[in-house]
Amino acid sequence: MLPIVVDVSELTIAVIGAGPQACRRLQMLDAAGARYVRVYAETASSDMRALAGDRLIEAWPTQDELAACHIIYVANVDAELEERFTAAARAVKTLVNVEDVKPLCDFHVPAIVRRGDMLLTASTGGKSPGLALRLKRKLEEQYPESWAARLDELSALRDGWRAEGADFKTLIERSNQVIDEKGWLA
Repeated sequence: MLPIVVDVSELTIAVIGAGPQACRRLQMLDAAGARYVRVYAETASSDMRALAGDRLIEAWPTQDELAACHIIYVANVDAELEERFTAAARAVKTLVNVEDVKPLCDFHVPAIVRRGDMLLTASTGGKSPGLALRLKRKLEEQYPESWAARLDELSALRDGWRAEGADFKTLIERSNQVIDEKGWLA
């Protein structure tokens, strides 16, 4: 596995399914700033209807709709549909993640702690989602919401230092100095 952070704001993404896991995927995408998301489900839960709004298409996606996607999440559908959607996605080189079915996943979604623009993640490569969630809770305790403001403060300082001509090494040194002076990681 290779951990990367993807800007999903310009990507076309499908969520297939309408139960609680599909709702969590949609909430995750919304929190990440995804703007082009479609939800496909023949029968949607009331929670999914409320969450998806006009993004909900009450049918399974066509091959053309899947081919137009960059990323596909599948959750809360039966095994036959999981395999069908995975095969269709892979046929057009679209990344697919099927909730809790490791062989049908091209990527895994880590447990995410979001503090403004700061992301802390824990992943077990799909081997133990329970452990990843425990690690997430620990990270949430260690890095409270105040870290969003700390990151904004460091970012503003960094912008100023860059405007003054500081090189990368100097930026790191100054950032470390601020972090140490404020005791943020003590």
